[in-house]
Amino acid sequence: MTFLLWMMLAVEPVPVIHRVYVDRLTGGETAAQMRDLVIASLQATKLFVLTENEERADATLKGAAEDLIYTDTFQASDRLNVRGSAGSSARGSSTPRVSLGAGESESTDIKERKHEAIATVRLVNKDGDVIWSTIQESNGAKFRGASADVADKIARQLTIDWNKITPKRD
Repeated sequence: MTFLLWMMLAVEPVPVIHRVYVDRLTGGETAAQMRDLVIASLQATKLFVLTENEERADATLKGAAEDLIYTDTFQASDRLNVRGSAGSSARGSSTPRVSLGAGESESTDIKERKHEAIATVRLVNKDGDVIWSTIQESNGAKFRGASADVADKIARQLTIDWNKITPKRD
């Protein structure tokens, strides 16, 4: 649970939040996709009613997100060379000439496609007070991409933290 949430509990009662509006996330072209994934993940938790009408919301989820796909390149080269030579300087002698040579060369060129996503979000009440926040990142999961994994991590963390502070309903 975040420190801010603990501090808030020491001073104020648990906030009553029924409806949440997910604001546009800042960050890049992929932030709009991340917003849709966060909405879907939060909807699956059934913690709140998600609304597209900001005025009806008890709280707003705000933040930033980025989904990056890039190629990581590693290049290395190793070489080993040995040369030698021998001969005679006397004219007319049939002294043998000796020459040695060796060489080895190895190069490595590795290109790896990487995918990572990060999001930092906060839940803000109508008074503008931040009542919850988290930062989540992922390099992708076994059966889903990095953005979907980050969205699920946000929803999971909010569920865990929210269940800790809200009284159990029978």
